[in-house]
Amino acid sequence: MGVKEALLDLVRQSRLSRLPLSSRYLRRFWAMLAHSQGGLLNAAALARGLGIDGTTVARYLDLMVDLLLVRRLSPWHKNVGKRLVKSPRVFVRDSGVTHALLGLDAKEDLLGHPVVGHSWEGFVIENLLAVAPDRTEGSFYRSSGGAEIDLVVSLPGRRPWAIEIKRSLSPKPSRGFHHACLDVNPEARFVIYPGEETFAISTDIEVTGLTALALRIAELR
Repeated sequence: MGVKEALLDLVRQSRLSRLPLSSRYLRRFWAMLAHSQGGLLNAAALARGLGIDGTTVARYLDLMVDLLLVRRLSPWHKNVGKRLVKSPRVFVRDSGVTHALLGLDAKEDLLGHPVVGHSWEGFVIENLLAVAPDRTEGSFYRSSGGAEIDLVVSLPGRRPWAIEIKRSLSPKPSRGFHHACLDVNPEARFVIYPGEETFAISTDIEVTGLTALALRIAELR
């Protein structure tokens, strides 16, 4: 069964049966999500772009999250005494689909496109959470003051792991990452980059490749 047929079948069986579902709406909605890959959810902007109301946009998003086509990465919230971002970040989960929706046919097209950083980030997030133990939760941390962690991995029975995602072969954590770690108090701190070597850049921050960290997380199952 194709994606469109799966969507139509789920809608027919669900409480969402009144949605104005059509291939035209779905294509435009998905393309809009791809253009804002990794951004904070702005339901009002999506509604204006589609010519529908915000409630319908929320239902479309719920549907695509339920079908595992889209990830709604929730903000990490604890009582840290700071103003934190409350909107989720939204990713099209398959990076290949993201590139196709944006018309990026070649590697050179991707490297020259503004989405390249968030595409890499989404790819990392999907691969790490796919191998994590059951009941692991993924989120992000962002305060109004600029403190930020790209991915907070909350493993069952442990303090969270803080992960910054960089698309540079000479990665350095941002000042915001250091500030955010003071708030979150993670068990471990990592910077993921597209290389393969693993090395420490401070007493408590390790730079590592995606495969190496995925294997470490998988061993916790």
